[in-house]
Amino acid sequence: MSSLRVAVLHGGRSGEHEVSLRSAEAVIDALHRKGYKAAPYFISKDGRWRPAPILPVPGANPEIDVVFPMLHGTFGEDGTVQGLLEMAALPYVGAGVFASAAAMDKDLFKRICRERGLPVADYAVLHSRSLDAALVMRRFPFPVFVKPANLGSSVGIHKAHNAAELDAALADAARYDTKILVERCIAGPEIECAVIGNHEPAASTPCQIFPSREFYDYDDKYVLDKARAVIPAEVSAETVRDVRRLAVECYRAVECSGMGRVDFLVEAATGKVFINELNTIPGFTSISMFPRMWAYDGLPMPELVHRLVELALERFRERQALRFEK
Repeated sequence: MSSLRVAVLHGGRSGEHEVSLRSAEAVIDALHRKGYKAAPYFISKDGRWRPAPILPVPGANPEIDVVFPMLHGTFGEDGTVQGLLEMAALPYVGAGVFASAAAMDKDLFKRICRERGLPVADYAVLHSRSLDAALVMRRFPFPVFVKPANLGSSVGIHKAHNAAELDAALADAARYDTKILVERCIAGPEIECAVIGNHEPAASTPCQIFPSREFYDYDDKYVLDKARAVIPAEVSAETVRDVRRLAVECYRAVECSGMGRVDFLVEAATGKVFINELNTIPGFTSISMFPRMWAYDGLPMPELVHRLVELALERFRERQALRFEK
C-alpha cells in the first residue's frame, strides 16, 4: 500500500474533454484501491483549474507527490502539460515533452517512424490555407482518410470516397488543425497493442477492433457501444509477433516512457502491418483497450496504475541525478 499523494489531471481544452473525465474516474478509483491518496485536478474547457493550478516552480506544489495526467489530446497529451510538470520538478506518469509532442503530431510521428525504417501508410500533408484536393486525387485513389494532424479519439477524421466527400472532409479537419493529413486507405484488420516501461518496454497481447461503422470513429468508440474488441487479435501468430515487435520499436523510436498504445492496420491483400499512430495517454475508460489488454495479460487496473506510478518515480529519480547547469 502507498500513501503517496497523486494529482490526477483531467478535463482539459480539447475535443476529448469528456473522454478524459471518464478515464480519470477509473484511474482515481484504481489508485484508491491500491492505497494512494488520489486527488482530482480538473481543467475546464476554457482552461480554468480546480481546485488550483499546478505552479511551474520547484517546491511550489508541496501537496503533490506524483502527477497522473489523464488529459487526452491538445493541451494535455502534446507536451504542453509535460513541460509545465518538468518546470515544477514533479514526477509524472507517461511520456516526456518531446515524445508527447512527436507522437501527437501525426506527420512528425510518421517521419520518425520512416527514419527508423518502420512501416507507415503513404500520406500527404496539406495546410488549411491551401486545401488542394486536386493534389490528393492525383496521388491517391479513393477512398482516402483525412485527419487533423494534432488530435485524437478520431475527432475530425473522415473517410472520403469521392471528390465531394474529400472537400467536405478537408474543410472539417481544418476546423481542428492548420495541418491536415490525407492517407492512403489500408483495408484490413485494425489492431491495437499496449506498451509499458521506460528503458525496457514490454508489449501486451494485441487486440483487434471490429468497428460497427465503416471505420472506428469517435461515435463508434464512445457513443454507440456497438464496436467489438477481441483479445487476442484474430490474426496469424506471425502478425501478432510483428505487431508486438513493431509496437516496442515504435515506442523506442519516439523515446516514449511510462505507457503508450500503438495502433496498427494490417493490409488484407498483402498481410503487411502498418503503424497507424502512438497514443501516449491512452484511454482508461471502462471500454478502453489499454487497461483491458494488460488485464488480459494478468495486470489488473490497480496493479497497472501502481506500475505506472513506479515508472514515473523511476524516470524522475534518473532525471534528478542530471545536472542542468555548469
